[in-house]
Amino acid sequence: MREGRTVLATALACVVAGCQSGGAPLADLSGDALARAQTLAPKDGRLAGLYAQSCKACHTVADTGAPLAGDRAAWEARWAKGLPALVQSTVGGLNGMPAGGQCFACTPADYEALIRFLAGREQA
Repeated sequence: MREGRTVLATALACVVAGCQSGGAPLADLSGDALARAQTLAPKDGRLAGLYAQSCKACHTVADTGAPLAGDRAAWEARWAKGLPALVQSTVGGLNGMPAGGQCFACTPADYEALIRFLAGREQA
């Protein structure tokens, strides 16, 4: 039991450490943007599960430095780099985000869909 708690605490510490970013400042840290980010989820059920497991812990907490989910203003400069560049950054890791964004089950198509969702550009 104690060993399980230690493993869980270590895993949570790794997730929080992975959230911290030295990247661009966030565009909007208002309560509205934060509240909105915390209620969003991808429309697709499988992507929603991947998002909950891998992305949500950082992209719904303002203090992590990660751009909030659905905050188009915060994502604008990043989005301007192009989707292939964003996928490459995700797969390789960037600033505080670990390689793969800690999504061990994500395919390249999943990364693209999750980035679109996070950037507020989810396809219908």
